[in-house]
Amino acid sequence: MIKTDVVIVGAGPVGLFAVHQLGIIGLKSEVIDNLDKAGGQCIELYPDKPIYDIPAIPVCTGEELTKNLLKQIKPFKTNFHFNERVQEISNQNNNWIVKTNKNKIFSSANIIIAGGVGSFEPRKLPLKEAEKYEEKSIFYSVRDKNKFKDKKISIFGGGDSALDWALELSKTSKVTLIHRRDEFRGSEHTFNEVKKLEKQGKLNIKTKFQLASIEGDKNIKFITIKNDEEKIIKIETDYILSFFGLVMKLGPIAEWGLNLDKKHIPVDSEKFQTNKKGIFAIGDICTYPGKIKLILSGFHEAALAARACFKNARPNEIYKFQFTTSSKEIQERLGIKTK
Repeated sequence: MIKTDVVIVGAGPVGLFAVHQLGIIGLKSEVIDNLDKAGGQCIELYPDKPIYDIPAIPVCTGEELTKNLLKQIKPFKTNFHFNERVQEISNQNNNWIVKTNKNKIFSSANIIIAGGVGSFEPRKLPLKEAEKYEEKSIFYSVRDKNKFKDKKISIFGGGDSALDWALELSKTSKVTLIHRRDEFRGSEHTFNEVKKLEKQGKLNIKTKFQLASIEGDKNIKFITIKNDEEKIIKIETDYILSFFGLVMKLGPIAEWGLNLDKKHIPVDSEKFQTNKKGIFAIGDICTYPGKIKLILSGFHEAALAARACFKNARPNEIYKFQFTTSSKEIQERLGIKTK
């Protein structure tokens, strides 16, 4: 059995910052994530996409943000349990027992759920023949945009991801943006930029069309798309990028008795505690009056949840707030040499 002060479920940016906030007040945490690496949606869905609303950082990518957060928590030597998911929890003598699908058992006074919107996977293309091309010629996220340089790319989707990547990849590749409707759900500004490129002949847009068939051997050579009037267009294609959103799955969390509200977990906005003492929820998965789904909001939630965890993990100690700039104790935890 692994004993710790806090079990964190989710290794996205908010979960990583929770490690930091726990670490500077002297609490040990163990992190469990069903993905194979840290970063959550930032790494899986938009590692190269610019993020503009992290305080004091004018712009960074999801990958850069993740790397910096990992660097920030390095002094705490936190253990990560990747490719693993929490299967069940139970309470024994005011302590939480957490079991994973790999039969690891944790004992902790606290659990912080920082699982974003839960376990997720991309919504796949509906054609059966698409499966054999996945991770070869068909991708549901972009991890290395250089892979698509000087190629013929068909992008499916009508949201921000489809528009953003159509805009970005059209700089170096021949892009066709395909959407089943006339209306796009993404940013109006980005859509207007995409339309400008279409008028300049630098990008093609096909609306009210859906994927009908795929032709190729080991790799895709052509696709055909079809509209409601049975009009068929054949498009030479090297790669398909599909952005139909995510299929959200809370998994076993749905069985923890947390008073779920439309796949979100209600919390108080003082400690971000759920209806179960010692179980907290932060980031996109939690909900409360005035909730804003931003990474920076999750950072705030992590800071307050961490302080509440201290009271459960150290019931006989009084938490004393200290600034990192003046506390030698905190600086020593961060590996900073003090005079």
